[in-house]
Amino acid sequence: MKILLLSYYFPPDLSAGAFRARALAEALVRQGGGNVQLDVLTTEPNRYRSHKPVAVEKPEIGYRVVRVGLPRQRWGLLGQVRSFGSFARAAFTQAPEDHYDIVVATSSRLMTAAVGARLAKRKGAVYYLDIRDIFLDTIRHVFNPAVVMPLKGLLSRIERYAVRRANRVNLVSPGFLPYFQKIDAKKSYRLFTNGIDEDFELEAFVGKSPATGKVHIVYAGNIGHGQGLDHILPPLALQLEGRASFTVIGDGATRAVLVNRCREVGADVTFVNPVPRDQLLGYYKQADVLFLHLNDLPAFLKVLPSKLFEYAATGKPILAGVDGYSRGFLAEQVEGVGIFRPCDVTAAIEAFDRLELVYYPRKVFLERYARRRIMDDMARDVLEIG
Repeated sequence: MKILLLSYYFPPDLSAGAFRARALAEALVRQGGGNVQLDVLTTEPNRYRSHKPVAVEKPEIGYRVVRVGLPRQRWGLLGQVRSFGSFARAAFTQAPEDHYDIVVATSSRLMTAAVGARLAKRKGAVYYLDIRDIFLDTIRHVFNPAVVMPLKGLLSRIERYAVRRANRVNLVSPGFLPYFQKIDAKKSYRLFTNGIDEDFELEAFVGKSPATGKVHIVYAGNIGHGQGLDHILPPLALQLEGRASFTVIGDGATRAVLVNRCREVGADVTFVNPVPRDQLLGYYKQADVLFLHLNDLPAFLKVLPSKLFEYAATGKPILAGVDGYSRGFLAEQVEGVGIFRPCDVTAAIEAFDRLELVYYPRKVFLERYARRRIMDDMARDVLEIG
């Protein structure tokens, strides 16, 4: 059985989509039992300007990786449009086989889903779509309406085309389900979420008391409009001066804004560029509390951030500014979390004061959301339609 997996990001890129795509690729090979020929079509590493790893494919991984070169000017809105155009064109010219039995696309940006739909038709394949974000919903609330409104009709048509063309659709967050049922109520949606990678399952995390009298709070991940860190972190760090210090690990569209605002108010925040996962685990070990935040926008009421799975796996207390589906998920399934309304500094301080700085094993959560088990189930679901 020949399978093509499309993913804009793939390790050594550092992103939730990259880690998910690799886990799915490994599961497809594992579950195929020697009967699967898998090709992965992706890009050269490009997630962050400040992190430029070299992609070296190991022959023993059991699948073939084809990487698309991208324009040098690939950041910013126009750069991303150009880069995705390169990826889309390459999907039709660089896929190694003329025919595939299954095309799988894992997509947070709508266009990957659309390219997968078109490519599946061209290759005579059935189509499995894995949706990691509601792109149209996100840009509607994040970007300037003057830019978005003229494109809304076109993007809606593309979204409907991608979903309806798919033989099967998986939604990473159960919170997405009502939205997509309005697009195609007859489709049977799968709900294979993100999960906890074996790096975290095997790593030994222990509780620790603050060594300096200050609580060390760590945020790791993207720094963009979706996280809204520039709206919460500078005033929060200032209010907790003397009680807590913050380390922010990552990069993104609003990092410069966040850095400037912290400097302006004199907030105690240390910034670290994106680091490989083995180094990130070291930062997690040294943390007293892990920080999670989503911007206070309607688009983020439906999401389930991948970051909360690895945070929970550390056993560390979590300070989380989330609402909607994520809030309910954390409240029901993860102990040791101080939840507050996004962008609300007063509520964040109250949640911080409620946290107990102890180690939370969370064994049931680790078993339930082990990435390998979830991806094995998803891989079997993919193979079922081939």
